[in-house]
Amino acid sequence: MRALAKLRQAQQASARSLSIFGGDVGRGLLEISHNTLALVGLAAVAVLVFVAGRADVRHEIEVVALEWLQTRHVDRELASGNLLSAVAEPDAVSRATATDLNELPRQQAVLATWIARRYKVAPEPIGALVQEAFAISQRAGLDPTLILAIMAVESSFNPFAQSTVGAQGLMQVMTRVHDDKYTAFGGTHAAFDPISNLRVGVMVLKECIARAGSVQEGLRYYVGAALQETDGGYAARVMIEQAHMRSVADGRRVPVNASNTPPPAAKAMEASLPAELPAAEPATEGPAKPAVEKVALLRH
Repeated sequence: MRALAKLRQAQQASARSLSIFGGDVGRGLLEISHNTLALVGLAAVAVLVFVAGRADVRHEIEVVALEWLQTRHVDRELASGNLLSAVAEPDAVSRATATDLNELPRQQAVLATWIARRYKVAPEPIGALVQEAFAISQRAGLDPTLILAIMAVESSFNPFAQSTVGAQGLMQVMTRVHDDKYTAFGGTHAAFDPISNLRVGVMVLKECIARAGSVQEGLRYYVGAALQETDGGYAARVMIEQAHMRSVADGRRVPVNASNTPPPAAKAMEASLPAELPAAEPATEGPAKPAVEKVALLRH
């Protein structure tokens, strides 16, 4: 009997020991988890404080979160078969080179309409180009119709045009020669942004006219014929086209199929050139830069 009693006492003692051990372990784990949660909370607060003080970090997090949300949205729409909704971009219109002709002054709207019909292009982007040509011409001291005439002769208002020697965009600027000018617009790919190409082209044209001393001779530099005996009638075509556009802007009727091809004979060509329009006061932007490099003079 005594042995049985001692066995029971031993079992009870073991049970109490196990109970105490389990309680201690449980309390220890609870304490550790509380401390861990506290540390996690403190770390989260520290991260939030850090992010709140760093605008660049906040922006990066926002971009990542937005991309994740957009990806999820696209995946859901593609799964449902709605492709248009999946690729929708409501802000894309802000990249478009276009303007409502009703918002332009009458002179610009009439000219944009005539150019659009003549070159079979949409009036809205032409309206934006006409508006920009009128705006930048005041700063550059050039006639806006001269700028537009160069675009017409050079590219027929195709912003993606490229010549065999690498002249690109609306005004057919030699991108590799004038890459420094595109730095202000984010890089040379801006050659295919119509407004950027127009602005760089105007800078090049202004330099050419300053070097040559007149608009007609400046056009020879612009087309790359300054070192050649003839420019192939380029300056004459530009100036005839400018005369057409000037007449339209002044309210006169000009057929949309009016020719800008000069007569073949040199004397007849000179006689056919319109009188050069008075140049505006040149902008004081410091000394003119050197003439375009020889490679630019060979672009056509």
